[in-house]
Amino acid sequence: MSTPETRQSPETAATAPTPDRYDFIGIGLGPFNLGLACLTEPIAELNGLFLESKPDFEWHSGMFLDGAHLQTPFLSDLVTLADPTSPYTFLNYLKEKGRLYSFYIRENFYPLRTEYNDYCRWAAAKLSSIRFGTTVASVSFDEAAEEYVVTTEAGATYRARRIVLGTGTTPVVPESCQGLGGDVLHTSRYMPNREALLKKKSITLVGSGQSAAEIYYDLLGGIHEHGYRLNWVTRSPRFFPLEYTKLTLEMTSPEYVDYFHALPEDTRYRLEKEQKGLFKGIDGALVDAIFDLLYQKNLDGPVPTRLLTNSALTSARYDEAAGTYSLGFCQEEMGEDFELESEGLVLATGYGYEPPAFLAPIADRLVQDGRGRFDAARNYAIDVTGHGVYLQNAGVHSHSVTSPDLGMGPYRNAYIIGDMLGAEYYPVEKTIAFQEFGI
Repeated sequence: MSTPETRQSPETAATAPTPDRYDFIGIGLGPFNLGLACLTEPIAELNGLFLESKPDFEWHSGMFLDGAHLQTPFLSDLVTLADPTSPYTFLNYLKEKGRLYSFYIRENFYPLRTEYNDYCRWAAAKLSSIRFGTTVASVSFDEAAEEYVVTTEAGATYRARRIVLGTGTTPVVPESCQGLGGDVLHTSRYMPNREALLKKKSITLVGSGQSAAEIYYDLLGGIHEHGYRLNWVTRSPRFFPLEYTKLTLEMTSPEYVDYFHALPEDTRYRLEKEQKGLFKGIDGALVDAIFDLLYQKNLDGPVPTRLLTNSALTSARYDEAAGTYSLGFCQEEMGEDFELESEGLVLATGYGYEPPAFLAPIADRLVQDGRGRFDAARNYAIDVTGHGVYLQNAGVHSHSVTSPDLGMGPYRNAYIIGDMLGAEYYPVEKTIAFQEFGI
C-alpha cells in the first residue's frame, strides 16, 4: 500500500505512458465511489483504480457551518450497511481518532458534516487504489481488446473492462442568473465568501431545502450585529420539512428500488418531481429552530427579514455602479409580479447532473431513455452491454430517492460488485420493508 504522500501526488506527464490494466476504473471520488474503493480493497478478484481531479477528498466544504450535521445516521457510512466488519466503518474511524466514547456519550446518531468529511479523508488515506490530482480527459473504447481506455489530461492512459462513474452532481444556476455579474453565490461556495457577505446592507437567499435553511439560520443569527436586511424567497408553497417517518424511510429499501425501476418511464418521472420532499426537505428540528430564533429576535421589535413562499425568480439584473441586484419574482398563487433590491445574492438552487464531457467518445455505447437521460438498468449499468459502465448517484429518475441516499450507497456498491464478479460477494438484504409497494 502506498503512503498518503505518494497517493496524493498529482500525476506527471510521460512521453510514452505505459497502459495499466484494471478490472474497473472509478472516475470521480465522492462518498459513493469512495465506498466502492473501500469495499473492493479486500477483493483479490477485482483490481480497481479510482481517479479524482481534486488534490484530496472534499465533500461540500462550502457548507461547513458550525453544528451542521448529516441528515442520515452514522450507520449510513461508506461501508457498514454492506459490511459492518469492514475496517473502514465510521465507528472504527472514531476509535482510531480517540473519539468513540465521546460520540457514545453525545447520544446523537447524526455525524457533523465536517466530521463526516474528515472520516472520508481518513478512509481515502488508507487506500492504495486512489489517484488524486488526476483529471480525466477522455474515455474511449478499444473494440479489439474490448476495453475502455481512460486518458488523463497529463497524457497517462489506463485500461479497464468496466467504468464506474462517480463524478456526481454540480451546482445549478437559474438561467436568469447565468453571467449575471457581481459576487452572486451558490450555496456550494457559502463558507469561503461568508465574511464578505456579512458586510452587505441587504442579502437575498433564493431557494429552499436544507442548505438554504442552514444559511438562513446562520445569517439570521447575525442580523442585529451586522445590520443587514435579510430575505428568504422560495418557489415552494411552504418551507417543506424532510419527511422522516419510519414507514416512509422504508422507501430507501431494495424492494422499493425493484418496484420503482419496473414502473413506466412517465410514472417514474412524475414521481421524481413529487418525491422531492423525501430527500430535499429541511430537517424538522431546524425548521423549529428558525421559528424560535425569529420569535426571540422579535422580542425587541420587528426583525428586518422577510420569508416569501410561492415566489418564482423570473429575472435578475446587476447594477455594477450601485453594487445591487434587481430581482424579479412572480407570486404564483396570486399571479402577481414583484421586485426586490439586494446587495447580496445567495442561490440555494440545488444540484443537477450533467454527463461529463470526457464520455463523448463512447456516447454511442451509452443508453438513454425517452427524456435523453441515462437509462440505468436495475444493476445501475448504462451501457449497451448492460455490464460495462455503471452510474453512481445520478439516477433518481430510474432508481428513486435511493439514488442520492448515503445509506443506500453501500447497497448499490454491493450490487455493482456482485455484477462485476458474477456472484454475490457482500450479501445484502433483499426484503426489509413491512409494507408492500406493488401488487
